Formats: sequence, C-alpha cells, structure tokens
Amino acid sequence: MSTGLLALAAMLVLGQGAALCGTLDQVKARGVVRCGSNSGLAGFGLPDDKGVWSGLDIDFCRAVAAAIFNDPLKVKIIPLTSKDRFTALQSGEVDLLARNTTWTLSRETGQGFLFAGINYYDGQGFLVRKKLNLSSALELAGASVCVQQGTTTELNLADFFNGNNMKYEPVNFATADEAVKAYDAGRCDAYTTDASGLYIERAKLAAPDDHVVLPEIISKEPLGPAVRQGDDQWFNLVKWVNFAMIDAEELGVTSKNVDEKAKSERPDIKRLLGFDGDFGEGLGLTPDWAYRIIKFVGNYGEVYDRNLGQGSKLKIQRGVNSLWSRGGLQYAPPIR
Repeated sequence: MSTGLLALAAMLVLGQGAALCGTLDQVKARGVVRCGSNSGLAGFGLPDDKGVWSGLDIDFCRAVAAAIFNDPLKVKIIPLTSKDRFTALQSGEVDLLARNTTWTLSRETGQGFLFAGINYYDGQGFLVRKKLNLSSALELAGASVCVQQGTTTELNLADFFNGNNMKYEPVNFATADEAVKAYDAGRCDAYTTDASGLYIERAKLAAPDDHVVLPEIISKEPLGPAVRQGDDQWFNLVKWVNFAMIDAEELGVTSKNVDEKAKSERPDIKRLLGFDGDFGEGLGLTPDWAYRIIKFVGNYGEVYDRNLGQGSKLKIQRGVNSLWSRGGLQYAPPIR
C-alpha cells in the first residue's frame, strides 16, 4: 500500500474512532465546536480585518454552538482549502464541515461523509468580459477557462464542454482566489464557479462593470454541512439545526420576536420552541435548543438576508432558496 493510501486509511480510522466515542460528548467536553469553513468567500465564510468571521456557513456553525452551549460564540472556525477540507473532516480535525460544499453520491459512499441537508441551492456558471460580446456559454468553444482544481466545478466544466462537443483549455489553480486573479489579469477568457461565487468575485475585480455572468447554469450544486459517518446522534443534531432554522422562518419566528412567540398557543410553535414535548432529548440537547438557535442566530431567512440578501453588500435574490411556500426549494420536515 502506498504512503498516501496508508495515511488516508489512518485518518479514516481516527475519524471513525471520533464518531464512535460520540462527537457531541467530545464537543461538550472540549467546550467548543470545531467548524471547517471556507478560508475567504464573502457571504459564506470570511474574516474581517479584526479576525471576526461572518457568512451563511459561519452562522450555521454558530447555530450549532447555540443549540449545544446556549452560546453562539463557542465555535472555533478552522479555514480550509478545497483540497484540505475532506481530509480535515475524515481525520477528526473538525467536527463538521460548513464550507459551501456540494452534496454528491461519491462524497457519501466513497469518502465516508453524510450531508445534513441543503442550506444553499446553487449551480455553476461562467463569468466573461463584456467586450467578447457573448450571450451564451455555448459560444465559448475554444476558450480558456480559469477554474479551481480538486472541485466538482472542474468536473462539471469538463462535462459541459465534452457534452457539447466543444474544445476548451482549462487553466487550473489551487485556490479560487488564484483563479479569479488570473482571470482578472487576462490569463483566460472565462472564469467558472458556482453562480453565487461569480457575483461575489465579480465585485472584487478591477472593473466589475466590464464583466457579465452568462445565463446558463450548467450543474446542480446543492450546498450543505457535512459530518463523518458513524455517529447518528451528531448527524441528527446537525441536520435538525438546519431544519429548525427553516421551520422557524416558515412559522414567522425570528430573533426579534421569539420571546413574544414563546407565549403562542400554536402547537407547531410550542413544539419548535420547546414548550410542548421534549424534542431535544433524542439529539442530546435540552428542550429549548431551537429557541436558542433563533434567539442568538436567527431563522434561515434572517441569516440569508444579512449574509447574501438585501441586508448584505451582495444583494443576491432568494430565488430557489426561498421557502417552498413562496415558490422556492427550501423545505424542512416538521418538529413533532
């Protein structure tokens, strides 16, 4: 067996051992949730000049901490590259991965992960210069395309061009930041990543208005938090943190009105906030676990708005990330 395979096997054993010991028990004993995050993607995971992190995924990590500790700050953000993120989760370096990561079959069946729901529906697209006068990605035949290696983005790029019998030149980079800088410097004709990322990165370019996002979405990119297989309690906890935030938005329970809503006689709100039944016990939590999430972090809509939506600099429309009752795809099972 090669050295690389031996190292991977050792990490898998360590990760499985962590799961068997009980991740929640380890987190409680440690006093902090170790959360793997993007090393610098606005809207999802990004530190400011004082080292304070913000983003959709960062708030999810804080929601997990709030559910466990009644304190959203009891989380350690560990920035990870696309290449390192899976190794960190497999080895037990992080308790969960919340890093704009696409849910795929091979990542569950081949790498030993479980995805705890979808907190952002995305899809891959292309950014090009307006002066090229392109109106469709199907006009990119023969183009050079900057792309981050080791990602589903790289695979989708190949599928798109091969599926349309088009030649292209991939220009690979280890990080998204390197790929964007190369595109901005003119080293390639187009840059490709998830559509949300295209709008985020375009704003950083030297002349943002000189670039346009082409209309095609060439893939499904369901992004969500992931955990190691082998620890059902931890998987359920992380999964239901996501569901509770979505359910709270649907029920109209926000960080601003949660104390008033706590007086509600509606059975579904009472169950959500822990006043009817003990739905925290099976998760290893107290009955008011969801109340704490909403109080300290907010519901899904609040988190989306301040990080990606109209309350942020990005102002990305909810679109398919709207609630199912408003024409979107966000839907969560009920707490009952």
